[in-house]
Amino acid sequence: MQSEDVRTRLLETAGSIFAEKGYQASTVREICARAGLNAASVNYYFGDKETLYLEAVKLARQLRAERFPMPQHAAGTAPEVRLRDFVKTMTFRMVDDQDVGWNTKLMMREVLNPTHACRTLVHDYFRPHFEMLMGILQAMLPETTPAHVIRMIGFSIVGQCVYYRVAGEVVTLLTPENELREHFTREQIADHITRMCLAAIKSGLMGSEQGIPSAHCEGHPDDGG
Repeated sequence: MQSEDVRTRLLETAGSIFAEKGYQASTVREICARAGLNAASVNYYFGDKETLYLEAVKLARQLRAERFPMPQHAAGTAPEVRLRDFVKTMTFRMVDDQDVGWNTKLMMREVLNPTHACRTLVHDYFRPHFEMLMGILQAMLPETTPAHVIRMIGFSIVGQCVYYRVAGEVVTLLTPENELREHFTREQIADHITRMCLAAIKSGLMGSEQGIPSAHCEGHPDDGG
């Protein structure tokens, strides 16, 4: 067997086990046994378990990016169109009808229970996409919008997409079966999130902290007014 084939088998086997059990509970012995390889294979190809895990996370990221690549837009494309396409790509990555394999599960595990690999994942994968979203929002919001407000809007948009992955089972339990089938396709979810975001931005609720009631405003129930 070619060295690259062995390395790939190790990565895919390790990724599956890491996704199932997490980094701490997974052992090099189990990974090699399931891959049908000598117990020394991990040390030979990766050096140690930590490096193997990091490479498995990188492969998971690569597989998701290849399956649902971010769209490339021509110069001058309206930010509303770019936002719609961004949300659609994010939603499709989160709600993949055909692939719920180890790569998605491993990435979500890393997000929810970060390890040493999280910094690399954020730097190489999440940050470039988030900066793309920030650029889209900057083009849609007033120039005076503070950076922290734009960032919070970005987190809100991403959060809506991620919810359907993290709480997918809850969504299923809360939604009648016929409604789920007819109105909760990936396309419909993406369209809904986009409409919500555009409506909020156009209404002026996003991009300005003015007009939002403060917890200390006059007449608030907590101030005795």
